[in-house]
Formats: sequence, C-alpha cells, structure tokens
Amino acid sequence: MRDSIKEYEAVQEAAMKFVRSVAEGNSQYARELFTDDAVLFGFLDGKAERGSIKQFYNNVDTVSGGDTFKARVDVITVEETLAVVRVLEEGWGGHIDFTDYLLLLKFNDEWKCVAKVYNQNSDTINK
Repeated sequence: MRDSIKEYEAVQEAAMKFVRSVAEGNSQYARELFTDDAVLFGFLDGKAERGSIKQFYNNVDTVSGGDTFKARVDVITVEETLAVVRVLEEGWGGHIDFTDYLLLLKFNDEWKCVAKVYNQNSDTINK
C-alpha cells in the first residue's frame, strides 16, 4: 500500500543526510542515516566496491562534493516500513557522476538506510 505524502517527505529528509555528507565531504550526517551493519555495492573508477558502509564513509571523508556538485533525491516508493530512494549526483570531486539507490527500513518510527547500491556514469571513469 502506498504511504502518505507526509511519509514520503520523512524519507526524503532522511535521504538528504546522505546528500549533505557527500556535498560537504563529512560522513557525520550519513552515519545518522545508515545502520551500523549497512552494506554497499557498486563500482568506483571501474573497481568493484562491496561490503561495509564504512567504505563509503572513507570515500566521503576523503573527497568533498566540491563547488560544482549537484544532487537530486527521488523517493521511488514508500510501503509502510520500506522505502526506495534514487539519488542522482553530478560532479562529485569535480568530475564523477553517480546514480545511487538507497534501501531504507523504518525502525521505531525512524527511517534508516540498510543498503546503498550505485553506478558511476561511464563517461566519468578515470582510466
């Protein structure tokens, strides 16, 4: 069952913690969003990344979004205790574009991200 607009807004607000961390190069906000056992899967510059969300924190703390970084959050669906969010990123670190999918679950009335899967746009890969 599709949830209320108010719940979509709560999910979007949660996802903005991800965007803020990436933009500022500070994992502090993302650490509020992700569960301790959250996982990530994706490719960065053609190399597979998989495992703990701590890899994402390291990437974010190492490189900020930069002056030209832009992001868009699309809440794809909210189904009672489950939400899927797509985040489009342009210009991370000055040159990388990503499409991220965040899988969120609602624990004790709080939206938490349990998984991040992403694709780096092929024309932004350093070879």
